[in-house]
Amino acid sequence: MVLDLILKKGGKVVGKNQPTFIIAEIGQNHQGNIETAKVLIETAKECGADCVKFQKTCITEKYSKSVLQKPYINQNSWGDTYEEHKEHLEFSEEQFIELQKFASKIGILFAASPMDFPSLKFLKRMDMPFIKIGSGDCNNLPLIETAAQANIPLIVSTGIQNFDMVQSVYQTISAYHKRFCLLHCVSAYPAPLEDINLNVIKLYEEKFPDIIIGYSGHEIGIDISVAAVALGAKVIERHITLNHNQKGSDHICSLEPCEFKLLVQKIRTLEIAMGNPIKELRPSEVPFSNKFTKSIVLAHAVRKGHRLSVNDLKIKVALPVGINPSSLNNIIGKIVKRNLTEDESLTYECFY
Repeated sequence: MVLDLILKKGGKVVGKNQPTFIIAEIGQNHQGNIETAKVLIETAKECGADCVKFQKTCITEKYSKSVLQKPYINQNSWGDTYEEHKEHLEFSEEQFIELQKFASKIGILFAASPMDFPSLKFLKRMDMPFIKIGSGDCNNLPLIETAAQANIPLIVSTGIQNFDMVQSVYQTISAYHKRFCLLHCVSAYPAPLEDINLNVIKLYEEKFPDIIIGYSGHEIGIDISVAAVALGAKVIERHITLNHNQKGSDHICSLEPCEFKLLVQKIRTLEIAMGNPIKELRPSEVPFSNKFTKSIVLAHAVRKGHRLSVNDLKIKVALPVGINPSSLNNIIGKIVKRNLTEDESLTYECFY
């Protein structure tokens, strides 16, 4: 049985019978500007997202000196070295707290991905609804285990991993609790259609039937993310940007406000259409049923005491509605108890 994921803050429920939980990944699309970050939070709220998400990094803990000191001069660079570039994009702990308060004030959940152990420790203190583990740390089982030990709900992206590693993640967290979600993800920016393999969602549902499965998308457009919901994803994460043309490698596969709003609308519309797995006559079908449902009628007049054969019967739209055509074999051989006319609808009251 799939367990609902009860988020830590506000009692929000993510589950099989719940609306899709939609995360607006701001990441570093704020370009290092806290006011831009606030605008993105407001925009995500206006678009209908359930949650905004950021990334928290202690730069010297995530990257080695050799990585930080290398030149980084390109169209997306904010500094001459990779360290200068990352420092420009990183918010302080005080700024994170400020952003969390801002999100709370306008009524949207605030979460983040820790990229290292000090950042995880800080985010745990912030009392977030869940901790998000990004694809880059999906094989970082020590970090994942430390997060699981805190008994905080976890959402884990599984990009750049094979299935064996995903199983290891599942087993690592399951040793502590089942309050987690695995997101199918392809970590390419943008992700080419032929690499997305949405059927992995069904694989995850089959192999991990007791947890929530979702999708983190980096493709262009919204159609694939909507399709992921149709396949069973109960969490959708997409990057949000104010403009595709801004500096930064994530903007190209992010959604502008009008796109993100349309994504939410299409998901909510799909949820209504998905309904439940019960096959039955629906209220909206009653007029058609009343007008066009077929019945078993007499091919010609018969007299009282006649034993019906298949040649006595036809199937037509008739009034009043009679016996369902699926019961044709059941009435062959029945004896009628009164005279009946051609085209008369047959009911069980017609027989002895």
